[in-house]
Amino acid sequence: MKLISTALALTLMLSGAVFAADKHDHGHEDKPLHGGLVTEIKDVDYELVAKPDVLQLYVRDHGKPVDVSKATAKITLLAGTDKQEVELKPSGDKLEAKGSFKVTAGTKIVAQVNAAGKTATARFLLK
Repeated sequence: MKLISTALALTLMLSGAVFAADKHDHGHEDKPLHGGLVTEIKDVDYELVAKPDVLQLYVRDHGKPVDVSKATAKITLLAGTDKQEVELKPSGDKLEAKGSFKVTAGTKIVAQVNAAGKTATARFLLK
């Protein structure tokens, strides 16, 4: 079952993946404001700050912070053959989880975010 889940996650990541390193110009700011990686989905920027002891996800719509007080998010970390799933909870202006995380270069991260009745999947690749 774990192999199937990992294969499914990898397939989703490889099919139409949007990596944070991609450059695009939509006429608004999509640079990191918190030192993380940024990816954009439908004019909404998702900035992931990934540290060994904390994961933080900031959400901005056209440059303005999104109210995440009622949002939920699940992050899947894929580092080699290791897979870790983490629930993020609202914490001020961001979604956050504290713990111990494998966030080394090459780690692929998939964030599924549910906010304001909408669901989005953001993908990141740690460098």
